[in-house]
Parts: sequence; C-alpha cells; structure tokens
Amino acid sequence: MEYYIVIPTYNEEKFIPMTLQSLVGQTILPKKIVVVNDGSTDNTEAIIQSFCYKYSFINLVNKTSDAIHLPGSKVIQAFQKGLETLDENYDFIVKADADLIFPSNYFETIAKHFQSDDKIGMVGGFAYIEKNGDWILENLTDKDHIRGAFKAYRMETFKQIGGLKPAMGWDTVDELLCKFYNWKVVTDESLKVKHLKPTGANYNKTARYKQGEAFYTLGYGFLITTIASAKLAMLKKKPSLFLDYLKGFWKAKSEKKPLLVTAEQAKFIRNYRLQKMKEKLF
Repeated sequence: MEYYIVIPTYNEEKFIPMTLQSLVGQTILPKKIVVVNDGSTDNTEAIIQSFCYKYSFINLVNKTSDAIHLPGSKVIQAFQKGLETLDENYDFIVKADADLIFPSNYFETIAKHFQSDDKIGMVGGFAYIEKNGDWILENLTDKDHIRGAFKAYRMETFKQIGGLKPAMGWDTVDELLCKFYNWKVVTDESLKVKHLKPTGANYNKTARYKQGEAFYTLGYGFLITTIASAKLAMLKKKPSLFLDYLKGFWKAKSEKKPLLVTAEQAKFIRNYRLQKMKEKLF
C-alpha cells in the first residue's frame, strides 16, 4: 500500500531529527513526507531541509501563521497546507506530530490492518512517554481512541468524513464521524510510539477553555461534557481543569459557536457516548 505523511511543525529542532530518522527507517517507506514548517524561529527549517537533500521523498513547505499555539486550529491549518501539495494517488494518509519516534515496522503493520478489512477506516498505535528512564503508556485517552499525534486514514474514509476540522476536537470528531459512516477504528497495542514532548506542554489557560468549547462543538450536551470533563481532569491529575472545561462549554454555548457536525451527527454522537459510558459503568 502507498501512503503519504504530513507533519505540521513549529520550533521542533530538538525532536524533529529523531522523528524523520524513524520515518526514513521504516520497513515500508512512505511515497512522500511533507513537513510543514509553520513559522519556526529556531533551526527547524534547516534541519528539515537537510533531510530533503538526502531523501527525495521528503518535501518542505513553509507557512506563516499568525495564530497562537492552540490545539486544533493552528496544527490542522498547517496540515491542510501540506495536504494541498499532494495528489490522491495513495491508499492511506497520515497526520503525524514532529516529536515522535516510530518503531521501524509501524507503517508496515498499519498497512496490514487496512489490507485485512475493507471497512477499517483508521488505524493507530499507542503513545509512550519517558518517566524515570522507562517508557510508559501516556494514558490520557481510552484504548479504542487513536491519539492525534499519529492518525492514519484510509483515503475513502478521509474523504467521507470531510478531512480534518481546524478546531480543537478534530481528533475526536474524526473517529466519531468514522463510526457514523460505519467505518471501523483500530488500535494496535503492539505499536509503541515514543512521544518525546508531553501533550499540552505549550498550552495556556485559553487552550484549557478550548477543550470545553470542543465538547460543545462536538454536540456533546451538558451531561456528557460534565462526565468527559471530570474524566479528563482526573487523567491529567489536575482537578482545576474540570471547571475550566465547563467554563469553556458555557462560553461556547452562550456565543452560539457553530458545531463541527450536523444535527443528525450530533444526535448519533450523544447516543454513542452515552452507550459507551453505560457499558463501562455496567
């Protein structure tokens, strides 16, 4: 199977050499890697360029964005810039972060999953972070959720869900829309990706409110938002985030922010989320 990788990046001179090195060492190489340098002020661009000289399938795209570093909007706008440079001659496409080390068989295994079942729309592994010299699971989400740091989409699925939404919550709505359209989402515990920078390390107070806004724009409603906010705050071991998330939800509701999904999709999402919660409780 042929695949493309798009990597949005901003000031990642410390990590991107390791990310790119792990990608050029894959047992099945990508057809093309597009790295979108979104206004970096360090040596990120020069490092990417050095890989471009060495590997013909790596391309650099420069972008200047005025947006502050908020989860969702900035990174997906950069992803979109890279996507515009690609054709549609691929079997699956990958959105990847610039602070990862992939195991050498990662994309060979991803391809085998896609080949095993035509209804598999998304595949991914699991993120591991270093703690006291050991690599441990970065346990921020359920095991049936693919982390936004490394998303692989079948081309047909990617088109049907309308690509990626430039807003926080993009890496949840994509999977929910997959399920809405009856695609399967597969996670593979054998694929351990080293995540070199903790999730949300650069996010500020505004970004924390954005999580609550994301729950609103996903069509969750207040009950599901309350439960999801409590769970996420506990996973991050920061109880104060619970109130930040709820404030963000009510702010978005009062401003009547547009939803990322249709009314029909929002209803499906609420029913799906409630069903999953019931399964865990009972």
